[in-house]
Amino acid sequence: MKILSPMRTRIKFCGLTRREDIEQAVRLGVDALGFVMWPKSARSITVEQLAVLSADVPAFVTRVGLFVDQPVELIEQCLPYLDLIQFHGNESPEFCAQFGRPWIKALRMHESVDLEKAAADYHQAQALLLDAYRPGIPGGTGETFDWARIPAELAKPVILAGGLTVENIALAVQQVAPYAVDVSGGIELTHGCKDVDKMASFVSQVAFADAR
Repeated sequence: MKILSPMRTRIKFCGLTRREDIEQAVRLGVDALGFVMWPKSARSITVEQLAVLSADVPAFVTRVGLFVDQPVELIEQCLPYLDLIQFHGNESPEFCAQFGRPWIKALRMHESVDLEKAAADYHQAQALLLDAYRPGIPGGTGETFDWARIPAELAKPVILAGGLTVENIALAVQQVAPYAVDVSGGIELTHGCKDVDKMASFVSQVAFADAR
């Protein structure tokens, strides 16, 4: 009988603004690269920058655009440079589904969030990304949330985000067993500028947790 190996935890590096960070992420085998298109973020880039940076991403690495309650017209301008859309605001399922592109829905883990209902409401999403909640800030808070709130079985794959670092990612993977993890501030020198050593250590710690 064939014995299947455990599933590998996928990794997304988000908030990329520099070509050298993209190249390093690709060398490390990262699965997805996130580009923040929300102008209020310290890691935001323009459509023109997205066009340039996305051209450096090779095949089989997913280019993800992050949007927060933004106009249809802007999202459509970005589509030629993206493989996946991440909706990080209060977008309805109908809004998310209109672009003819795979998408994921981010949920900020406010105490009132019902993950089972969200999975049903956003059933067309490729996954649910779970992030920490802070009033007025849609993401990138650098804070974690109580991972015990995540059901062991959910109708959608879980992408774990929120305050992940080299120091806590192995524990996060072991405790939650998410489909994927998403990190931004935890691998940075400054907003939008990644740290080569932290990037490598983060990937190593995920692999370490998977092996256990």
